[in-house]
Amino acid sequence: MLNWPLVGAFLLQWLTLTFMLIGLVGLIIPVFPGLVVIWLAALIYGIAAGGFDTKGWIIFILISVLALTGNIIDNIFMGAKARQSGAAWISIWVSYAAGIVFSLVFTPLIGLIASPFGLFISELIHRRNWRPALNTVRAMLIGWGWSFVIRLIIGVIMTGLWMVWAWT
Repeated sequence: MLNWPLVGAFLLQWLTLTFMLIGLVGLIIPVFPGLVVIWLAALIYGIAAGGFDTKGWIIFILISVLALTGNIIDNIFMGAKARQSGAAWISIWVSYAAGIVFSLVFTPLIGLIASPFGLFISELIHRRNWRPALNTVRAMLIGWGWSFVIRLIIGVIMTGLWMVWAWT
């Protein structure tokens, strides 16, 4: 005879892990909210597994802090690298605004293109020279790459914390 509660727990854990792995793989796509998917999977697991005990709350709070940090990292790394290359603050804000507006009006993919383009145009107007403007865009994209690496590491840590929560 099958132990249905055990089967249910097993399916819940593997379904949660599957969504967390989708979140991790999704981090490759800049517009996919991979860390949010991992966080939601942990939240749903905590609720579906019968609530949060002390260990569950502690780990879920850690997962939440990591998710919040990881989602802020993009803007910090991109802006910092652009600023280090000499970009004006107004150009960085124009870049962010272009990315957000074009993501909302068109698609997130268009927003990804609009953000560096907005930085380039703003810096071109500010500096009146396309080479330094292009250098700021290059620096911003390098920051974007580093933010991906950091978010991937954070996603792996979040998933690992959930494994400790679920399997110990």
